[in-house]
Amino acid sequence: MKAMVYTQPGEMQLLDRPMPELATGEVVLKIEAVGICGSDMHAWHGHDPRRKPGLVLGHEFVGTIAASAAAGFDAGTRWTGNPLITCGTCEYCVQGRNNLCAHRTMVGMTRPGAYAEYMSIPAASLVAMPQAMPAAAAALTEPAATAWHAINLSMRALVRPLHECRVLVIGGGAIGMLAALLLRHLGVQRLTVTELNPLRRQTLQQAARCEAIDPRETPLDEAAFDYVMDAVGSKITRNQAFAAVKPGGVIMHIGLQDWASEIDMRKLTLAEITLLGTYTYTTADLRATVDALHRGVFGDLSWVEQRPLAAGPQAFVDLDQGRSASAKIVLVP
Repeated sequence: MKAMVYTQPGEMQLLDRPMPELATGEVVLKIEAVGICGSDMHAWHGHDPRRKPGLVLGHEFVGTIAASAAAGFDAGTRWTGNPLITCGTCEYCVQGRNNLCAHRTMVGMTRPGAYAEYMSIPAASLVAMPQAMPAAAAALTEPAATAWHAINLSMRALVRPLHECRVLVIGGGAIGMLAALLLRHLGVQRLTVTELNPLRRQTLQQAARCEAIDPRETPLDEAAFDYVMDAVGSKITRNQAFAAVKPGGVIMHIGLQDWASEIDMRKLTLAEITLLGTYTYTTADLRATVDALHRGVFGDLSWVEQRPLAAGPQAFVDLDQGRSASAKIVLVP
């Protein structure tokens, strides 16, 4: 089979790879579509020591079962899935918070991912979807569920209902875009998204009907936002989030561009700021997100760009160089 392999920092190659082996309790999926994630870009830059050259990346997938060694999962049926492979027995899994599983592994990190014609995965990680659902929409389940999970966590901490809040999203990549679409659906009227790429700013304005600005040209109002989501996670954006949030406000931190930096602990304390971190999603989030995507909660998704898997190496370059107006490129094997 053909697979796109991360061969060295800044390089992907389309190579021949053996077909996945079918293990007990697993299925082999024929991949229909797979999204390029920001974490895959992070690995491509050589900034993720967990993802080493020689690995097939890709964890935002939809596919048809080509072979099954799991009861109840029949060949020919279509599924998306949870790329986090969890134990099901630790305290977090038992609580329904399997995103925090103490023994989790991951498709496209600890085992070959979906940038390939075929991929194996435990059947327990599959998530049901409407069989007629468009592949590009189903492939957005994973990133959309990340936004879904983060916003649901945030709403528990906000003092006033979300639709009353002035909201700032830092970063107009896939998570920022999907968060903006969901926030608008939830009734947020005063929504600002910061994004450096002018092409993406246009897409945000058209698809999410929000204010999209370049913070280098339009400084953010200080202490003006009830809720701030940092979908980038750099030292610069963390400082922007703390400067922009109002006293008593909430900062939701999703991005992991930089792994460590100073934060304004004095403001956190004296202004009684709530700082939340979030990691991926639960299986319940994934199921709810499939339904939301199918019902059009995230809009018509016309901003999503599709390319063949063979064009994947160039897609990484184009994303790196800011040449794509879309926050999400979906590859089709």
